[in-house]
Amino acid sequence: MDFSLSPETDALRKRIRSFVDEEIIPLEADKANFDAHENIREDILAILRDKVKSAGMWAPQVSKEFGGLGINTVAMAACYEEMNRSIFGPACFNCAAPDEGNMFILNRVGTSAQKERWLRPITNGYVRSAFAMTEPKGCGSDPSLTYTTATKNGDNWIINGRKWFITGAEGAQHFILIAKTSNDPRKGLTAFLFDADDAGWNIERRIPIMGPEEHGGHCELSFDGLVIPDENRLMNIGDGLKVTQIRLGTARLTHCMRWLGMAKRAMEIALEYVEDRDSFGAKLIDHETIQTMLGDAAMSIQVGRLLTMNAAWKLDQGNYARNDVSMAKIQVADTLHKVVDTALQLNGARGYSKDTPLEWMYRYARQARLVDGASEVHKMVLSRNLLNDRTDFWAWGNDA
Repeated sequence: MDFSLSPETDALRKRIRSFVDEEIIPLEADKANFDAHENIREDILAILRDKVKSAGMWAPQVSKEFGGLGINTVAMAACYEEMNRSIFGPACFNCAAPDEGNMFILNRVGTSAQKERWLRPITNGYVRSAFAMTEPKGCGSDPSLTYTTATKNGDNWIINGRKWFITGAEGAQHFILIAKTSNDPRKGLTAFLFDADDAGWNIERRIPIMGPEEHGGHCELSFDGLVIPDENRLMNIGDGLKVTQIRLGTARLTHCMRWLGMAKRAMEIALEYVEDRDSFGAKLIDHETIQTMLGDAAMSIQVGRLLTMNAAWKLDQGNYARNDVSMAKIQVADTLHKVVDTALQLNGARGYSKDTPLEWMYRYARQARLVDGASEVHKMVLSRNLLNDRTDFWAWGNDA
């Protein structure tokens, strides 16, 4: 397995890094650039997005047909890591969740007509989107616990039920909805597309969280007779679970890519501080305890990168890489929280203040062990696969 980057990918990665350093990171220091939910202001974001487009780095993960650069998963890993060295970065490149995952699944399984109607506006940056799966009564890590129903009525489907913690729902225009169409344990769910302007649904509230939040927050939605034409069904009836599996596999890994960038940025802030700060007659960096903390954090980031790149490489080979994605998700989620905590500790009171983005990162990092499947669920799945595969669990790439 050769994880070295092609000259083209490395050149793109370096261009993204320079743009983040020169155009995005400086904006973090001025709280006037933040919105009420601690993310980048929409008008500032629009200016940066125009600059990204002009620089030819817009939505690199999207196919060239839809305005992107058509890079593969390995290249995404390198580029997304650079983007999220800024807390504002991914949104500027149109590579932030949940749009990134929705673009992936629509491009992968949508019909030509669906791609033009639902995908192109997202890839162009004209609208935002959301993925409505999670429910109050159980559907989260386990999509089979879906109670929102879709009932066939002629050429339409009638939707009733409730969803919550739907990321980006406030302000989203296009939605992918998972609803129950039968009691079949494997083929009982179906995916649909609907527009924010459609009648029969409502945002009940934007759920307060520890924050900071993505654009559009995390919302609770109600459905009371939403009518969706059958032409807006995504894939076949009963393929809803398949849609979630296709979308969430890669989406989980893109989280890891971005989180590694944030972890690296936290280390950059820590290194700058400990190299400058005097303590007991020496620089902080000269103390062995500090060196041990830094070394441990650096190693954790590198382990996360190797797991992430391995899973990305397997996905590019056509492998589902389910075990590899789960292992990366668990390890990188833990690493992000650990590394940001280390950087905050090394910065002392400065890290706990709002003078750096570390406290922002610290609150954000805690969700990593929950989103797209709690760490405990991924470990349970790994255990089941181990029991089933035995020594084949550790098969080499050419045998998997």
